[in-house]
Amino acid sequence: MLKIGITGNIGSGKTTVSKLFELMGIPVFYADEAAKNVMVTDELLIAGIKEAFGNIAYFNDGTLNRKHIAGIVFNGEAQLAKLNALVHPAVFRAFDSWVKQITADVPYVLKEAAVLFESSSYKFCDKTIIVTAPLELRIKRVMKRDNITRQEVLNREARQFPEEKKILLADYIIKNDESALIIPQVLKLHAQFLSLGH
Repeated sequence: MLKIGITGNIGSGKTTVSKLFELMGIPVFYADEAAKNVMVTDELLIAGIKEAFGNIAYFNDGTLNRKHIAGIVFNGEAQLAKLNALVHPAVFRAFDSWVKQITADVPYVLKEAAVLFESSSYKFCDKTIIVTAPLELRIKRVMKRDNITRQEVLNREARQFPEEKKILLADYIIKNDESALIIPQVLKLHAQFLSLGH
């Protein structure tokens, strides 16, 4: 079973593209959702977060004190890097166990991750896809979707590798610029992965 990583910078539409693969029966692992989940379920990670950011990082009921964590990591690159160094390995573990639980006979699975290249998790994938779109279009999409300012979008964008760098690292590109049709691009890749997977 092939492991295909799919990424794209904020507002590129990588989740939309992933849903199209899902419609064709391909299992998709959403790394961002998994990251939220492991922060309250992975004992090793919970212990690491408490050690790094104090017991106040969690409430008594075991839920994450998001405000406390956000206050720390958004004020310093070093703190964010420290959190990521704890969370990424836990997400890798979650992905591995998710793959093992797939009983259906599928030729490949997708791992959808915003920081596929930044976290080095692309190294555990057989192939990678980047979903691209022009910056201005992506900014517009995110401002509308998340109801945030242009500057807030740019701040988030700055935390990711530039799109150009990801294009050089990726094996395949899906253009989501509102001029190229997405479905034919997805179908073409699906056919390639089917032949690679068998």
